[in-house]
Amino acid sequence: MPADIWIHPGTTEVGTAVADRVSHHLAAAAGRGERCVLGWPAGRTPLPVLDALAERAREGRLDLSHAAFAMMDEYVLDDGAGWRAVSSEAHYSCLGFARREIADRLNAALPPGRRLPADAVWAADPADPQGYEERLAEGAGVAFFLVALGAGDGHVAFNPPGTALDSRTRVVALAETTRRDNLATFPGFRALDEVPAHGVSVGLGTILRAGELAVVAHGEGKREAVRRTLSGPRTFTPDWPAGFVHTHPRHAFHLDRAAAGDLAPESACAAS
Repeated sequence: MPADIWIHPGTTEVGTAVADRVSHHLAAAAGRGERCVLGWPAGRTPLPVLDALAERAREGRLDLSHAAFAMMDEYVLDDGAGWRAVSSEAHYSCLGFARREIADRLNAALPPGRRLPADAVWAADPADPQGYEERLAEGAGVAFFLVALGAGDGHVAFNPPGTALDSRTRVVALAETTRRDNLATFPGFRALDEVPAHGVSVGLGTILRAGELAVVAHGEGKREAVRRTLSGPRTFTPDWPAGFVHTHPRHAFHLDRAAAGDLAPESACAAS
């Protein structure tokens, strides 16, 4: 599938462009009287988008009263009786990130009638991954998924190299390359052995059911991941999970110039 590739001057413009797509889906769902489900990662990648959404909230241009944020993944631990999600108070908890950086931050700038509801931050239960699949498929399903690229191995959510294209939500063993990437994503980690070795994650097939995908990358650290994802025939191979986006009929890349690297301007559909 051909991709729209947008190369923006910096992270602010990346955030604004992707927030435009979020706003589009929010407005469309409101017009239909439906809940707008947004698939979302934790970490550094979505922060410029959240900055742009927070600005819209302050300006009175955002309504999240009919929205839900479905988180892509969470770290899990084996407590002897089975897998359980880490505490949301942990500095590396993806659910904790969602509550702080999405719900609390955006709601602080919104009037009561436009705030994200208390039950509108979703995360998979490692004891019932299939239940998350069913929840994400309810109604109109996920309207929009924001996709981040793993810098070292092209992981998406916690899906490691070798993941099947039709994979669904499940508990996975994290690749060492993914865990090393997360040392930078969550700077509270001091050493690799502090990074949990397992997580519950949506599958590539789960993400592909969404109506639209936006692949976001910014900073020099993502340059090689962008190059590999966009080089060659642009097809999916299990050794580089991020290539799965090429199988989706509605996907676009939003890159800053640092992440785009040597990507030729003429290969981009537009630049802002």
